[in-house]
Amino acid sequence: MQNIDIEAINAQIRMDSAFLEDLKKETQKVIVGQEQMIDRLLLGLLTNGHVLLEGLPGLAKTMAIKALSKAINSKFSRIQFTPDLLPADIIGTMIYNPSLNEFTVRKGPIFANLILTDEINRAPAKVQSALLEAMQEKQVTIGNETFFLEEPFLVLATQNPIEQEGTYPLPEAQVDRFMLKVKIGYPSLSEEKEIIRRSLLDENPENTIRAVVQPADILRARHSVKKIYMDEKIERYILDIVFATRYPENYGLGELSNLIQYGASPRASVNLAIAGKANAFLHRRGFVIPEDIRQICPDILRHRIGLTYEAEAENMTQEDIITKILNKIEVP
Repeated sequence: MQNIDIEAINAQIRMDSAFLEDLKKETQKVIVGQEQMIDRLLLGLLTNGHVLLEGLPGLAKTMAIKALSKAINSKFSRIQFTPDLLPADIIGTMIYNPSLNEFTVRKGPIFANLILTDEINRAPAKVQSALLEAMQEKQVTIGNETFFLEEPFLVLATQNPIEQEGTYPLPEAQVDRFMLKVKIGYPSLSEEKEIIRRSLLDENPENTIRAVVQPADILRARHSVKKIYMDEKIERYILDIVFATRYPENYGLGELSNLIQYGASPRASVNLAIAGKANAFLHRRGFVIPEDIRQICPDILRHRIGLTYEAEAENMTQEDIITKILNKIEVP
């Protein structure tokens, strides 16, 4: 059996994760509370996984992403999705140049490091699907040319709850491209009081954010995340959780069989593993514990479990099912 020097890994992770404190301090100049949202955005950066933020307007989703991009010295693009948006508005198009008597490529806003796609479900499916190749393959094809996107490349999307008027549910194939789906709630009373006070200041807090991290730091951190130790028992724990969404009757959860239309894909298992390591990195730890998996499980699984009509009739949500599974599966 391979000998693992946990102390050495711990020391290395503590050193490699030192920049996280500065990064959080800069974002907190603008964002009050919402610590879970900031942590999930950092998880996306550390794992090269796209993040979907869902919440009502006015909950600082866009502001958080802009603050993070300013704190990282990288290229940033914001795309406001609207019903009349075209795929070419995202990836770019071919423009005819009369002086050269030829077509030239005009690149779209997708050519950046951090892409904020605001209200992604305001545009119809054809436009939403224009992001698929870029998100999955990290490349864009315009005409006959294929362009590779510069790393780090991350899509951070916001969407309004689908019950709102004028929204289009994201296709399942695209939703699965997002590593995390994070639900944003209201701030507490004390946090909202602080938000009011900051909004009345003369100086815009966004102007005080400094770039404290370079893209190269993020790429190095991703390499460090992969070195974090994960015990075989944790791997088995991940597999039990995912398989319980597919075959609940095998785990003593027969009451869920009629509520789950389809379970999580293998992509969920992979994402739980890498996100578990990244969560340990956020806590400056060189090994994964079960709590790392439990913390990020809802964000990994909530958009990968399909509900039956019976579940909807009983007002059961994906979160309810995930909670039942986590309460049932034995923690190693």
